[in-house]
Amino acid sequence: MTGFRFCITDRKRFRSAAMGVLAAASAVMLSGCYTTKDTTASIPNDYRQRHPITIKETDHTVQVFVGSNRGGLNASQRADVLAFAQAWRKEATGGIIIDMPTGTPNQIAAEEAVREARAILAAAGVPPNAIAVRPYAPKNRIAVATLRINYPKITAEAGPCGLWPADLGATYEPQHLENKPYWNLGCATQRNLAAMVDNPADLVQPRGETPAYTPRRTTVIDKYRQGQGTGTTYPNANQGMISEVGR
Repeated sequence: MTGFRFCITDRKRFRSAAMGVLAAASAVMLSGCYTTKDTTASIPNDYRQRHPITIKETDHTVQVFVGSNRGGLNASQRADVLAFAQAWRKEATGGIIIDMPTGTPNQIAAEEAVREARAILAAAGVPPNAIAVRPYAPKNRIAVATLRINYPKITAEAGPCGLWPADLGATYEPQHLENKPYWNLGCATQRNLAAMVDNPADLVQPRGETPAYTPRRTTVIDKYRQGQGTGTTYPNANQGMISEVGR
């Protein structure tokens, strides 16, 4: 009887050890299948990570062509400088620098253009101490040297696009068999979005709310209290209609 008891005890111990080893192996296999990374080797699957939009400071420049036999700016160039000054008040992060060509056939005319450009900028609200003139010598003295007016601003950029590190056709590379998005996918969308956004800060955080229009809000609340419709009605909304189909 004693030997029989030892045999049963050994079986129970062996069975418990085997179950423990099996549970540990299952845990290791499950942990190997779980992953939180959305990457294929070093290439992210998300196009926003593969082609991120970066916020940086770049120069906004307008070039004014000045002929050697003309002093000052013409009407179109004055409009360009005025629009440049208005944009500076909205988006600039620094002062305005005017690059004036020197040692060129149009140097005298460029000096006259600089004086007129500074007058237009000052009239548009740019402080005089925020305008600086910087002479430069162009490499090609024969070509028409331009008057370059620039200021720094915050811009959004993405790319460059058109990079093909792997062939899209049938190859022996492992990427061809993984059914993953190709590298250039989504680059054009990111680049176009960065170019079209009005304020690059909108890509990072929402804008602050502006105060409500108090007169209109008061009118709507009064109509609501009286049980009237709060929609806006226009007295001449149907004026000029050719047909009444759909009314």
